[in-house]
Amino acid sequence: MSSAVRLITDKPSVTRYEPGEVLDSLIWGDALKVLPKLPDAIADMVFLDPPYFLQLPPKRLLRWTVKTLVEGVNEEWDKFESFEDYDCFIESVLKELRRLMKPTATIWVIGTYHNIHRIGKIMQDLGFWILNDVVWIKTNAMPNWLNVRFTNATETLIWAVKDKSVKGYTFHANIARHFSPSRFKLAVNVWELPICSGEERLRDEQGKKLHPTQKPESLLERVILVSTNEGDVILDPMAGTGTTGVVAMRHHRHIIMIERERKYVDACLHRLLTAIQQPKIWGGDRG
Repeated sequence: MSSAVRLITDKPSVTRYEPGEVLDSLIWGDALKVLPKLPDAIADMVFLDPPYFLQLPPKRLLRWTVKTLVEGVNEEWDKFESFEDYDCFIESVLKELRRLMKPTATIWVIGTYHNIHRIGKIMQDLGFWILNDVVWIKTNAMPNWLNVRFTNATETLIWAVKDKSVKGYTFHANIARHFSPSRFKLAVNVWELPICSGEERLRDEQGKKLHPTQKPESLLERVILVSTNEGDVILDPMAGTGTTGVVAMRHHRHIIMIERERKYVDACLHRLLTAIQQPKIWGGDRG
């Protein structure tokens, strides 16, 4: 694990980054602008947690006799004009990520029923070969108190390689077995984990969730331990609050992280500093 993380503020004047300067870095910038500047075949694994295109504003729902505010997703980064607009965005990102993957690299993409099926089709159209879909069962999912549909208690992760011919990608079956529900003897594509809660859930000064779709560290531990080795380079182009980076560095992997929103960059830096127990981030502005 690196003893330092390089903070880079992306600027229009920078047209290309060299491998050495982005290794173990957090790049503050727009993924669509930063990814084309990264060198080919730099990542051993990619974790993509894109906008879900949920558009679920906060609501007050009647939970038996108590009115509870359900915090939805109404952030600017989750807004798109149409499905076509969203598809174009996802396709642009995936094209760049495919270029950045090493020959035996794998990619994980997470989503809900709102977007994951669209993403899967786009991936197949671009030539990706899907190895598995992994179903994350949220053991503490918010119930559907209105009883108008099933409680949405799952998210889906697509795990893929660049194309059908890829061999020799990393998969630690012996580790994966430990993550399967106890009723299964072999590694299965079902993971039962709670969503973020308690101290792990980051909150702002008003006590609201800092990020509406923050992923639990336990989920990224499974992804990283199953599909990477120590010393591998993990790319997360939409880093959010930095869960991927924190877990990766804890397990002696290198990181390249990109995040556009300043409030998430700040949270990510704080978490990374805590993870590596260093006094400060050393600068990396260019241009």
